[in-house]
Amino acid sequence: MHFLSDDLDQYVTLHSQNEPELLVQLNRETYQKILQPRMLSGHFQGRVLSMLSKIINPKSILEIGTYTGYATLCMAEGLVDNGTIDTIDVNEELVDFQRKYFDKSEWPNQIFQHLGDALEIIPTLDKKFDLVFIDADKENYIKYFHLIIPMMNKGGIILSDNVLWSGKVVEKIKPGDVTTQVLLEYNKLLKEDDRVETVLLPIRDGLTVSRVKH
Repeated sequence: MHFLSDDLDQYVTLHSQNEPELLVQLNRETYQKILQPRMLSGHFQGRVLSMLSKIINPKSILEIGTYTGYATLCMAEGLVDNGTIDTIDVNEELVDFQRKYFDKSEWPNQIFQHLGDALEIIPTLDKKFDLVFIDADKENYIKYFHLIIPMMNKGGIILSDNVLWSGKVVEKIKPGDVTTQVLLEYNKLLKEDDRVETVLLPIRDGLTVSRVKH
């Protein structure tokens, strides 16, 4: 769902920073070769992720849900020298595609791919994170949140994608729609959990910015 008209959406994009050429190529190839290309963050949201990362200037980033690596590269733009990104995905078929673009970027040795279940992989990462981007299976968002909170540095930022779920969060829930129910509970958790302060931005399909207070 677009929460802005197509004309306004285009205006916003045209008046934001240009998409880097490597990401233009990644975007194009994703739409040509990969299933469900709409999962890609895309130009505008990608520039939002880049700007937030540059403001935070993180030493360590965790991404839950890599897809083709577009958002990974956007967030990498804000890394400190020698900073790292750990990015997790379950789709083995995308690993080589991701790696091709990671290796073409400025951060080939700073991006670490992990293949498998994020709930199993995250506890093995012996790190504290400054920035986390949650963009994987929505039904596990609450589990991801509770898992990563103890691993966050004070003042760290948790970004959660797709929290408006095509507007379904304000509609009557259809029978059997577990995903929307979980997202409603997750959004309520981010609002009420006293460990974070949160603002929900109506960017693309909804992007929550939560700052860790502890």
